[in-house]
Amino acid sequence: MSDARGAQRPTVGVRFPLAPDGRRSTSAVGRSVVAAALRPVDPAGSRAAEQETAWRSEYLIHFRRVVESGVGDPSAADTIARSGLQALRSAMVVGSEAGDSKLDDWSLEAEVPATAEVVGAGEPESELSLPYRGTRLRGDDLRRRLDAWVAAGVLEPTVGDAVRTVLDHPDWLRLDGRTVAVLGAGAEMGPLIPLLRWGARVAAVDLPREGLWSRLLTEARKRSGRLVLPTRTGEADPAEAGADLVSAAPVIADWLASVVGADQLVVGNYVYADGAANLAVSVAVDVLSTRLLAARPDTALAFLATPTDVFAVPGDAVRQSTQAYESRSTAAKVVGRPLRTLSGGRLLRRAYAVGSDPGIIDALVPQQGPNYALAKRLQRWRATVARRDGGLVSMNVAPPTRTRSVVKNRALAAAYAGAHRFGVEVFESATSNVLMAALLVHDLHTDGGPRHAEPWQDEAYAAAHGGLWRLPYAPRSILGMAALFGWGAARR
Repeated sequence: MSDARGAQRPTVGVRFPLAPDGRRSTSAVGRSVVAAALRPVDPAGSRAAEQETAWRSEYLIHFRRVVESGVGDPSAADTIARSGLQALRSAMVVGSEAGDSKLDDWSLEAEVPATAEVVGAGEPESELSLPYRGTRLRGDDLRRRLDAWVAAGVLEPTVGDAVRTVLDHPDWLRLDGRTVAVLGAGAEMGPLIPLLRWGARVAAVDLPREGLWSRLLTEARKRSGRLVLPTRTGEADPAEAGADLVSAAPVIADWLASVVGADQLVVGNYVYADGAANLAVSVAVDVLSTRLLAARPDTALAFLATPTDVFAVPGDAVRQSTQAYESRSTAAKVVGRPLRTLSGGRLLRRAYAVGSDPGIIDALVPQQGPNYALAKRLQRWRATVARRDGGLVSMNVAPPTRTRSVVKNRALAAAYAGAHRFGVEVFESATSNVLMAALLVHDLHTDGGPRHAEPWQDEAYAAAHGGLWRLPYAPRSILGMAALFGWGAARR
């Protein structure tokens, strides 16, 4: 929904608040939330966000400031996260035929869905393997691929460490004693299929779409894990399966509490929708997650962070980027100087100031829009708060991946097709979802991985950014050129 159309397309469930002019302004919510997040620690940044008149085009600088204002001061980063979460939860509303109400008052007089269970007929995989370019990497081949990715700057070294640890503990893959709730079960980046291959127990939640559930149930029957799902009848019937988080998050929370039994519950957020709907469903998941945390304090949270965001990165990444910039070819230097001059410094710009530690990488993509940025920042804030409160959190940066949501955007599809010209590796979804599922397994067996002094260090740990953090150039300064190089390949 956009500012102009929001009031014409009301939804039941989570939605944007009604403004005095009768519209549901997504920009007003974005401005107010970012301003509120910054207000306690960066009043000037807060005012700048609050007074931004071109939010849809100028939001990027404000999202960057939210990260920068929390670096070097763990208390400030925590305050930003808590303030942002509170502002967003206060701003969004629950709509019904009777009107709008507060999220904190959201309750439904509805029955908890029935439960169906599918037990796979296959044998569980006894070792971690990774599909990659038409082959399946195992053992030493997988270790060599991890080494190559780390050397090329495609993955942070801690990704290699984590995956090698899982390789050394294949019994971890089954996730015994845990039920993983995969919210957005049909998502290409989600871990549902790998977890079922490994013999895990998965509670799947996605929209009631027959084609989607037919595919998921077919996969579940031939794998080795156990799949539980909400249905209207208690039967594993694709026509009766599914639930809508946006309109029924409290009921789905109750359903998950009813199916987990004595297991530890892991709430995995893999939801995605286009435009403003993405923020609405992310807020719905946050409501569900906090209610489950209140009822079951041992609940773990899992997220995938997007690589196209702003992050603080370790000095080692800055040094590799600086070395790559200073050692670029003579041809690159000859071509780069006039391009930078003609573009007013926007093209082929150095990624970091020399010696930055940490550095700030700004890989936000304008085409993805401020609602996408806020939805992903919501997840990062929730991860920060949950971790600071002592909870088990798995949140890893996922690599750039050719998912349907990316390739249907022609500009992004072209940029991804040309990204290799600048040293970025774009992954296929089959590779990404197994890699990220392996990192989830690692985190669940290691209390979320090591605890760091600052939240940005937790976010940087085991980041599979595809090379964006260690490029010689700032990512947005090569975006247009990558799209130009990749236009033909993307059309094919």
